[in-house]
Amino acid sequence: MATVNLSNYQPLHLSDADGISIGIVVAEWNSFITHNLRDAALEILHKEGVKKENIEVFSVPGAFELSYASKRLCESKRYDAVIAIGCVIRGETPHFDFVCSAVAQGITDCNILTQTPAVFCVLTDDTKEQSLARSGGNLGNKGVEAAVTALEMVRFQRLL
Repeated sequence: MATVNLSNYQPLHLSDADGISIGIVVAEWNSFITHNLRDAALEILHKEGVKKENIEVFSVPGAFELSYASKRLCESKRYDAVIAIGCVIRGETPHFDFVCSAVAQGITDCNILTQTPAVFCVLTDDTKEQSLARSGGNLGNKGVEAAVTALEMVRFQRLL
């Protein structure tokens, strides 16, 4: 388990950020967490110079649906990168394991099967408190990291 702030943001100073387009898919399940992640990602994208009109946010019911929506956005070729945002908190049944595994594989498939980078921003925590700590609490906000990762992957892709 992380014990330090994971989101020490260092500006990227991109010169061409105003031409970057980003698709964001947000799970509505555990929205008290996912909306914090979304808002942090949007803040960083705006700070880096990505135009508001070049960012589209889509909602899906839960984390399981992130794979489908992300793959559709990646295949559309409208976005330079896609960020999948969700939160799965462990319960009393194996449902947690099935959902987490499926979503991780689904986002991996987006990266393997399409030319658009897909960023995994899905918290998979044991408790609500752990999720809160990683979505703007004492351990930072994983949405920040997702936005930075998306921009770095766009930069990487443009080098090819």
